[in-house]
Amino acid sequence: MSEGRQRRRKLLVVVDDTPECERAIVYAAHRAKALNASVLALCVAQESEFQHWLGVEKLMREEAEQEAAALMERVLGKVRDVLPGGVERLVVVGERASAIRQLIENDPDIAILMLGAAPGSDGPGPLVSAIVNGLAGSFPVPITIVPGGLSDAEIIAINQGER
Repeated sequence: MSEGRQRRRKLLVVVDDTPECERAIVYAAHRAKALNASVLALCVAQESEFQHWLGVEKLMREEAEQEAAALMERVLGKVRDVLPGGVERLVVVGERASAIRQLIENDPDIAILMLGAAPGSDGPGPLVSAIVNGLAGSFPVPITIVPGGLSDAEIIAINQGER
């Protein structure tokens, strides 16, 4: 990007198949709209255990990437109306916490990581726990944790400064 051109901040949100992920996506979309920022949705497919058989490992990787892309399409459909310009999408294969950190370190436009916390007494979820317990103090960007119990109306009100 040229020095004279101002960079647009990105809000990074992690896509997975949990209900709290949907809350984080909706929050990120409304927050990006309020901040004139963009959203980068990251889906991390797990590495296969068959790395020693190249043909099997390649097929499993392709299948994991296809499943991640389908999940991303389904989840991001919920915010099409909020961000008509769309959401930048990225699917990577690896371990989630390290993939997130590496992406943030490699993309200087990422300004905030947004995660959804599971409602209930079982804890916030494995990703939030892993990042907050092990990495939060050394993370290169602020982390916003979106409560999984927020409704769309509450998310909209927060981002419009009404709450």
